[in-house]
Amino acid sequence: MISPKVPINEKERLDAVKSYKLVDTLPESEYDNITSLVSDICELPISLITLLDSDRNFFKSHHGIDIQESPRDISFCGHAINQEEDIFIINDARLDARFKDNPLVKESQAIFYAGAPLINPDGLKLGTLCVFDTKPRELTESQIKVLINMAKQVVKLFELHKKNNELLEIEEQLLDRNVQLKSFAGIVSHDLKSPLANITSLARLFKEEYLSALDDNAIEYLDYIEESSDTLREYIDGMLIFYKSDELVSENKKDFNLKELFKDIEEILFVDFSEFKFPNEDLFIHANRAALFQVLMNLVGNSIKYNDNKSPLVSITFSATNDFYYFEVKDNGVGIAKDKQESIFDLFKTGDNTDRFGKKGTGIGLATVKAIVTKLGGEIQVVSEIGKGATFSFSIKK
Repeated sequence: MISPKVPINEKERLDAVKSYKLVDTLPESEYDNITSLVSDICELPISLITLLDSDRNFFKSHHGIDIQESPRDISFCGHAINQEEDIFIINDARLDARFKDNPLVKESQAIFYAGAPLINPDGLKLGTLCVFDTKPRELTESQIKVLINMAKQVVKLFELHKKNNELLEIEEQLLDRNVQLKSFAGIVSHDLKSPLANITSLARLFKEEYLSALDDNAIEYLDYIEESSDTLREYIDGMLIFYKSDELVSENKKDFNLKELFKDIEEILFVDFSEFKFPNEDLFIHANRAALFQVLMNLVGNSIKYNDNKSPLVSITFSATNDFYYFEVKDNGVGIAKDKQESIFDLFKTGDNTDRFGKKGTGIGLATVKAIVTKLGGEIQVVSEIGKGATFSFSIKK
């Protein structure tokens, strides 16, 4: 028996084998289907997909035998990867000096062998797609062609497996970073809110206690400090809600009456000079109430804030299909410029308008709305015209 030689590029080849993370993995139907098909086409009892590790020949798929690996120094595949040809064939191993004393031949009756190397995109031979028989054989040209072509398909499966692993690793890293970012946002927000409250309180105290001693410039500076603190607090509150949107969506769905939810919004947001229209009949749905409440509070709140009409009007309409719930929030406010109607859903992107109190938005609220709607399996869009109001339409999956 002659043991197979180690390829010159063995280090690179072994690194490539390891990169696919397939050695010692469980059987998978994608590979087993190929070995079963090859065995049928070649009319041979045994078909294998092998990966040559440093000291063994691992069988990713083994059709016709129960073993999962064999020592590399007695493997036929070890010889096959050293050949330049597209396929390595041994018609009768008993007559070949390299194999006649091989335990696979003497004990397991591996007489016929044909193996097509599994060559990755870098030209490195990972193993083989091979067939065995217990008696001398010959393959037809069409059978040889099938074996070579199916070996290429195996490599494509390897590449797909590798890409999927890389994507999973990236996803895990992103999830981990997202958790860290949420934790950081929570800690920073909490640590900032207390000093901000102190700054606001101190500015108000100065105005109350020393109003008579302050000139107009000083009062203006204190007003600016107070307004800036309020704006920063809005950013902080918005970021906390944005990064907690996952927690909102993770809450279980439940049955509830939409009319009661609309009334809750009315009690919180509306004052005498504004009008709020919504369906007044009982509408029971099965959905995530907390997430839907956050979405509607944000949209309706914006409809009130960005409304310079003497009689602000906000309306909500509702409909449903077999798969989705649909909501529409419409107002008669300032409207949104056409070139801003897509970007306003991006984080920190705002329209050109200030609200009815002269303040510019943070660009967090609508980003949060879109994030929640998307996680609820829906979509959101806006139709608007400057000076004629805006209509936000969104869906959530049942």
